[in-house]
Amino acid sequence: MGDTMTEVKEIAPPEYHTYEEFQNRTAKLKEIREMGIDPYPHKYAPTHQMRALHDKFEGGAVGSSEEAAEGKTDQVRISGRLVLFRAMGKNAFGHTQDETGRLQIMFNRDLTKVTGLPEESEVRPLKFIEKKIDLGDIVGVEGHLFRTQKGELTLFAKEVTLLCKTLLPLPDKHSGLADKGTRYRKRWLDLITNPESVERLKTRSLLVSKIRRYFEDTGFMEVETPVLQNIYGGAEASPFITELNALHQTMYLRIAIEISLKKLIVGGLSRVFEIGKVYRNEGLDRTHNPEFTMLESYAAYWDYNDVMVHTENLFAHLAKELYGTTEIGMRKDKQGNEHLIDLKTPWKRMSMKEAIQTYGKLDPDKLSDDDMRLKLKDKIEDEKIKDAPRGKLIAYLFEEFAEHHLIQPHHIIDHPIETTPLCKLHRDPKLREERFVERFETFILGYEFCNAYSELNDPELQRQLLEDQNRLREGGDDEANPMDEEFIEAICQGMPPTGGLGIGIDRLTMLFTDAFSIRDVVYFPMMRPEE
Repeated sequence: MGDTMTEVKEIAPPEYHTYEEFQNRTAKLKEIREMGIDPYPHKYAPTHQMRALHDKFEGGAVGSSEEAAEGKTDQVRISGRLVLFRAMGKNAFGHTQDETGRLQIMFNRDLTKVTGLPEESEVRPLKFIEKKIDLGDIVGVEGHLFRTQKGELTLFAKEVTLLCKTLLPLPDKHSGLADKGTRYRKRWLDLITNPESVERLKTRSLLVSKIRRYFEDTGFMEVETPVLQNIYGGAEASPFITELNALHQTMYLRIAIEISLKKLIVGGLSRVFEIGKVYRNEGLDRTHNPEFTMLESYAAYWDYNDVMVHTENLFAHLAKELYGTTEIGMRKDKQGNEHLIDLKTPWKRMSMKEAIQTYGKLDPDKLSDDDMRLKLKDKIEDEKIKDAPRGKLIAYLFEEFAEHHLIQPHHIIDHPIETTPLCKLHRDPKLREERFVERFETFILGYEFCNAYSELNDPELQRQLLEDQNRLREGGDDEANPMDEEFIEAICQGMPPTGGLGIGIDRLTMLFTDAFSIRDVVYFPMMRPEE
């Protein structure tokens, strides 16, 4: 760890990586092996993690260093990276880190041993630790706990085991990784240097676990459906395309889970859900990643009103599980303004046209198609709006003039049929005549968090709508759905009234962890290639 051991040594930032450092560590590795020490042992069995030790002994008496030296205090075995080291005469102090936190270690010239180091070795244990172990190396330490005069919980090291000799240094513990691109590309470095990243991803895992439990407790069965499909559908999106060599067949990575789950409902399963990867060949931005995790669920004999209640209860349940309250704290909207978000139920319900009237100060019923195009002219490219049907224009008005106002939870209900080919026409005669469907999207902070329908189960209308989509696709709309004859066959054989739901897990995690970017909550986000 260098010659001036009186100075505190910290892990070097990545920009300081040099071939010389690699050579130095490689030389140490060779020397360690020549001493008969295995630098990469097969197993080590720690008794505690760092946070558990701090929690267990918080505020309590532990013992003195003298008592620890005599073995009179609690004996533990921990493992982690050595992230700080300083020598102080006959003792040396360091910090080891695992995924839960850090613990101070005291190494002693007379009482600390190194596993595998021969007693007759010219290099004594403390000198071996100083000279052959580097910051970033993974070590196991067994010893006895005590509290320093300053009150810091410390482990008096009786035996140190080298568990992994590193050949490159790691980022500085104070500055971490300043470059976010490096943090996202090299997530392992981000996790080592940024405790908040560890906690955020742990929360993601916890959310998924609690979502599973919530659905299982409400009578849903988890299923798995194919990621590779010969026909894609269930959303407006461009697919990723690949070839199945065995069948000489073009295949698509699924853009949604919907079609497969509906076939299971046709088959008689009454409530199903799946949490899985979905792929859409689209752009990358703060809230979009081409590979993302989707929750989709379908419940026979439900409609979109049932799904609304189930959804808002899920969000409120997750908030209470994580925070003990439906208030999840201050969160930023699209403009960067902070709001205290409360997920308490029931949530506000508002039709798409009502939202445009209330927040956009526009009345779609009083605007002609050309009036709408004029309002949208400076906001959406002409190619999108010049031939767009009225329903699409209404949806564009909502997106541009109302969506960003939806701060507290809103269910935006009753959408134009042009927004989806898979949803039931509205049961209200007037809305049905205007070709509105029983669909809702949930918005918080101006962001969409879920999409749900009273699912279309009329085979004749389903065929018509998919044929319309197929014509759009053949006319150059890359996001329109192709015709799926097998799905039509399944619907012809009978699907009961069904309520369906889709929630993006990544965006949900952003909400609950107050993450700025989807890349903060995806373990390995999509990144542009490095030059």
